[in-house]
Amino acid sequence: MEARSPTSATGEWPPSPPALPLLTARLRLRAFRAADHDDVHAFQGLPDVARYLYRDPMSRDEAGAWLAAAIAGRFVADGDTLRLAVTEAGDDRVIGSVQLRLASVPARQAELGYIVAPAHAGRGYAGEAAATMRDLAFAQLGMHRVFARIDAENVASIRVCERLRMRREAHLVENDCWNGRWGSEVVYAQLRREWAG
Repeated sequence: MEARSPTSATGEWPPSPPALPLLTARLRLRAFRAADHDDVHAFQGLPDVARYLYRDPMSRDEAGAWLAAAIAGRFVADGDTLRLAVTEAGDDRVIGSVQLRLASVPARQAELGYIVAPAHAGRGYAGEAAATMRDLAFAQLGMHRVFARIDAENVASIRVCERLRMRREAHLVENDCWNGRWGSEVVYAQLRREWAG
C-alpha cells in the first residue's frame, strides 16, 4: 500500500507558505531578513537564552548562520523549520523568534519552539507568539499534532504550554547533557481535535 502524504487545510501538500506578517494584539510575526543580524545576536548570544537550549551562547558568526537558515527555511520535508521573527507592533526590531520544525510529514507532526529576549520577558509575548504559530500549524498547515520539548527547569516556558492547553505527555529524566551538565525535559502536546474543541 502506498503511503499518503498529509494535506494542509486546503488539501495540498506541501502547504502554501503562510501570508506574512502574522498579527496578534501586540506583536508582528514576520520573515527574517539579513538586516536582523544584530537583533538576533543580541538575544541568541545571551547565556540566559542558551542555558535551556543545551548549547553555548551564539557568537556573531553562529547567529549569522542561524539567520541565514531562517531566511532560507522551508516547510516541506521532515526536519524543515519555519522560523519567524517576533517584533512588537509598531517597532521592527526583533525581540525573539518562534518556529515550527516539521518532525514528521506522514504523521503530520510539528515541534513548536519560541524565544523572547529576557528584556521583553514577563509580558506574555512568548505565549502570544506561540499561540499564533500553533494556530497556524493546525488551521493552515494541516498538522495533526503539535508538541514542545522543554527543559524541566524552564518554568516560564512550561507555563506557556499550559496556558495553550497543551497536555503534559512525558518527563524525560536526564535525557540530555551539555558541557557536563545533565538536563531533563518535559514534553507537551496538543492534537488538532483538542485545539478545535
